[in-house]
Amino acid sequence: MKKIANEALGRLSAAEFKEADKTPLILILDDIRSLHNIGSVFRTADAFLLEKIYLCGITATPPNKEIHKTALGATETVAWEHYKNITEVITLLKSEGVQVFAAEQVENAVFLQDFMPLPEKRYALVFGNEVKGVSQDAVDLCNGVIEIPQLGTKHSLNISVSAGIVVWDVFQKLQYPKN
Repeated sequence: MKKIANEALGRLSAAEFKEADKTPLILILDDIRSLHNIGSVFRTADAFLLEKIYLCGITATPPNKEIHKTALGATETVAWEHYKNITEVITLLKSEGVQVFAAEQVENAVFLQDFMPLPEKRYALVFGNEVKGVSQDAVDLCNGVIEIPQLGTKHSLNISVSAGIVVWDVFQKLQYPKN
């Protein structure tokens, strides 16, 4: 096996990215403290050609040197908006027919492997604060909650890791649905 050079990967330009058909998936980040986590989520959103990111509450916004360190330019390609209040974003998206799911540990959550998105629908995924998680107010407004099963002692993942796991799972289910 030979490693592929960056130039041979067929990457989209920023202009091509903006014009490309997007994966019908939106991310909502609420009260994320770490600028590196924010940048990492932007990079993940770029990798999977996601529609948009909503940055809510205290979540910092581009341009920001620390976000850029991990985003590596994804803040220039992925559409984003900032809202002070996450409940406003969830209500707006639901009024547009978007199915909104929090990534959190709650009673009656659906385990990620059992969550089956429908290809004809648009989805938004909510990720919360590094310590407090997704607020109860946000959970109450969501269509449902997805939980990443965990077996160790921590039962907690970094928000950027959680976003990567859930985005990949939903992306591959939307792109390659089971017959």
